Amino acid sequence: MKIAIVQLNPTVGDLTGNAQLILDAAKKAAVAGVKLLLTPELCLVGYPPRDLLINPGFIEAAGEQLQQLAQDLPINLMVLVGTVTANPNAGEQGGKPLYNSVALLENGEVKQIFNKRLLPTYDVFDEDRYFEPGDRSDYFTIEKFKIGVTICEDLWNNEEFWGKRSYPGEPFSDLAKMGVDLVVNLSASPYSVGKRKLREAMLRHSVSRYGKPIIYANQIGGNDDLIFDGSSFALNRRGELVCSLRSFQTDFSVLELATDLVTNLTDSTNELSVDNTDNLKSVNNEDEEIWEALVLGVRDYVRKCGFSKVVLGLSGGIDSALVAAIATFALGAENVLGVLMPSPYSSDHSVKDAEELGKNLGITTEIIPIGELMKVYDKTLDPLFAGTNFGLAEENIQSRIRGNLLMAISNKFGHLLLSTGNKSEMAVGYCTLYGDMNGGLAVIADVPKTRVYSLCQWLNSGELGTGNKAIIPVNILTKPPSAELKPGQVDQDSLPPYDILDDILYRLVEKYQSAKQIIAAGHDEKVVKRVVQMVMRAEFKRRQAPPGLKITARAFGTGWRMPIAKTWVQ
Repeated sequence: MKIAIVQLNPTVGDLTGNAQLILDAAKKAAVAGVKLLLTPELCLVGYPPRDLLINPGFIEAAGEQLQQLAQDLPINLMVLVGTVTANPNAGEQGGKPLYNSVALLENGEVKQIFNKRLLPTYDVFDEDRYFEPGDRSDYFTIEKFKIGVTICEDLWNNEEFWGKRSYPGEPFSDLAKMGVDLVVNLSASPYSVGKRKLREAMLRHSVSRYGKPIIYANQIGGNDDLIFDGSSFALNRRGELVCSLRSFQTDFSVLELATDLVTNLTDSTNELSVDNTDNLKSVNNEDEEIWEALVLGVRDYVRKCGFSKVVLGLSGGIDSALVAAIATFALGAENVLGVLMPSPYSSDHSVKDAEELGKNLGITTEIIPIGELMKVYDKTLDPLFAGTNFGLAEENIQSRIRGNLLMAISNKFGHLLLSTGNKSEMAVGYCTLYGDMNGGLAVIADVPKTRVYSLCQWLNSGELGTGNKAIIPVNILTKPPSAELKPGQVDQDSLPPYDILDDILYRLVEKYQSAKQIIAAGHDEKVVKRVVQMVMRAEFKRRQAPPGLKITARAFGTGWRMPIAKTWVQ
């Protein structure tokens, strides 16, 4: 029996468009002789739908679209579709109004509904806000095969693998006891560095534990700050990888489920094989993986928000260079505008470096000097600032002038403004509200400074297919990073060296370590306490920042819910 996986890139709320994506895949599957097509979690409504789920009209429209899709699908093809369904017992004992569901569609009808049992509430997830957990696991039968259905988190509660139990139930165990021949998982699992290998290791452990093959179907695409990598795969009953769909791309693959027909099916030696072994492909280099994620995230954010062109400030520094490169590969050079805004403190090499970068990328660049504007601000503020020393307020005016100019260009021409601050800066508040933080999307807000350098070096290595051409000018990679807001300024005047800073931030933000633990790991006590204090004090800035693409286990986005007004100190 042939089973197909389709990696779709749904748009949240686009019920008609998402249904068409499913229908197109179903027609392709029917031509290939497929009996069962798997689609990702909530692919009909898009994931995550968030508070659209509170709108009764949206839920009604989703139900109507599901019925229409069932009627439009090719006959004799079963399709598992991720959607939302109503909870008939809502209101009773505080039950939520909806289920996160998978609908089995066949021959014009909704044949069966499966509800997600384990609802994540950690990090970026908030499913308990909307959904009632399903009360049992279930399967359906096709050509005498019992196919157990799970939805994303349902397969993540593996106590042996994690060393802990996060939920009271374990759907895989329940399905194994039912004697299923195959477990399928429809997922919308967001990307973070190394996530693909983690999923494979976890599910391989489950396969070895229960002896049941798994097909894992994940969505791809960018929705707001989240990026979904796809990376769908299948494991046979021995835990061997028999199918691996491409990361960060829509993809389609057909598998064969076979069994020894002499043996009772509940004790069968069922196997999975793949029609096309070319799909055993994965991205192994972390820099390449992050690059592809950010390119996809920018492309989808721009497209799904209705933009076609972007603008950003080019300082001659490494952060704006990386953002410009990502935007160019995501959207095409003709859709990227780089604006140079030198001040009297800007070095000649910064302007030259930015111009060289623009030529390497083939993007349009414009130069708008801000020296005269700075004089106007100084003159306007002189009566109020008289008798005070030149300091941060005056330095930050330069950044705010630039932010105003970029927003004016964005407003005038309808370009989306990309901000260029990295995670290290966002963490400690080394950024200016209403200045360099202006923008509609913070492309590298979850990329630490040390990783920014690593990505640029990888980009210049030629592995992206650019040959021997160095996209990022060498001087940008080698000069000390500086905001150039006063003569001779470098970042390390205000911050620890980035390799030290980033390790402290990694331990603090992603590993949840206390100041005492970080100091015990070998970091200077004064430096650690200062960094922790800077992180805590910068929360009001991060709350006003544009959405940033998530690529690490914990980003300063929807999964970071720190209070602004607080007195607790580590």
